[in-house]
Amino acid sequence: MTEETTAQTIEIPGYKSGTWVLDPSHSEVSFSVRHMMISKVRGTFDVKSGTIVAPENPLGVEVTASADVASINTKDEGRDAHLRSAEFFDAENHPSLDFVSTGVRLVDGDFLVDGDLSIHGVTRPVTFEVEFGGFGTDPWGNYKAGATAKTVINREDFGLTWNAALETGGVLVGKDVTIVLDLQGTIQA
Repeated sequence: MTEETTAQTIEIPGYKSGTWVLDPSHSEVSFSVRHMMISKVRGTFDVKSGTIVAPENPLGVEVTASADVASINTKDEGRDAHLRSAEFFDAENHPSLDFVSTGVRLVDGDFLVDGDLSIHGVTRPVTFEVEFGGFGTDPWGNYKAGATAKTVINREDFGLTWNAALETGGVLVGKDVTIVLDLQGTIQA
């Protein structure tokens, strides 16, 4: 039986309430997806913006974040151009990936952040499992927090349906996409 906590107040060593802003130079959105059903392709997006409003109780945290679709990097310029095109992300008409949290839960000691993820003009509910990296002060006196969040989505649920059949059977691009957020934020004074 799993234990879910949403109504109680919890304590996290080093946690401070306030407004935290994600640092794009120390944050990244990465993904991986099956390619030809035999390996994985990995890529990244740059973080455009992100804000975490943190009340006294960490279970009341509110998150908004956005990543730049045009920044996609899979280490192959031709593939990246195809991914930006209307056949995939359609970066011209849908320039960002956006997330807005709807709640935070603690289940068996794991932090889960529920929210709405918008990709390609489609919004769906997702849950990220969050692992805190910790808190600390940098050499310039800025109080920082770090975390990693992970989820798996079906890309076709977001209208990303392009694919190609393989002669040997199967398809070129898998449906399941693992998304990993490596985040660092600074509390605002």
